[in-house]
Amino acid sequence: MSGENDRSTLERIHAAAMAEFLEKGFQKASLRNIVRTAGVTTGAFYGYYASKEALLEALVGEQYETLMSTYRSAQREFAELPPEEQLKNMSVISSGCMHEMLLYGYEHLQEFKLLLCGSEGTRFAGMVDEMVEIETQATHDFQEVLERLGRPSPRIDPKLEHILITGMFNAYFELLIHDMPLAQAETYLNEMWNFYSAGWMKIMGQ
Repeated sequence: MSGENDRSTLERIHAAAMAEFLEKGFQKASLRNIVRTAGVTTGAFYGYYASKEALLEALVGEQYETLMSTYRSAQREFAELPPEEQLKNMSVISSGCMHEMLLYGYEHLQEFKLLLCGSEGTRFAGMVDEMVEIETQATHDFQEVLERLGRPSPRIDPKLEHILITGMFNAYFELLIHDMPLAQAETYLNEMWNFYSAGWMKIMGQ
């Protein structure tokens, strides 16, 4: 019975925290409001979590790590291909990764809305910037592959590159922020990927 009570208390704390964080963002969210809404004392709360930060970690930490792991794995898989296969499979691997992340995001929609819109002031706030940095390095690595294949790519201005890659991820995550049917989001993702893929190949002189 005690274990069931603990689960029930945690569920109430998590539900109250998710609502508070989504409405106000992490920085402005009130721990006092969370424990009041959950129907527990502040002392009881600290029996579960040491801080508001630890509570946020419990809500979205797993989703953040899973998304980043999926993204990094796709980048490694692509980089390990022979140069000729990279050129042939760039679109397939990249679009497949984006679709996999979209499906996972829809399975955990509230958590990703919190990560994207309410995590300012925490380690999660840099998620998009982290992905932009990884994508930028992957772009440079792919340009080196093109060079080895005898298909040199012109240098891309770093500021323009940053703007384009950041814009791509922001557009992608808009699919999770807006409440649209999954089928519609999948259609938008396909159209967006066609747009960005063609644009990047053009910029890279291919």
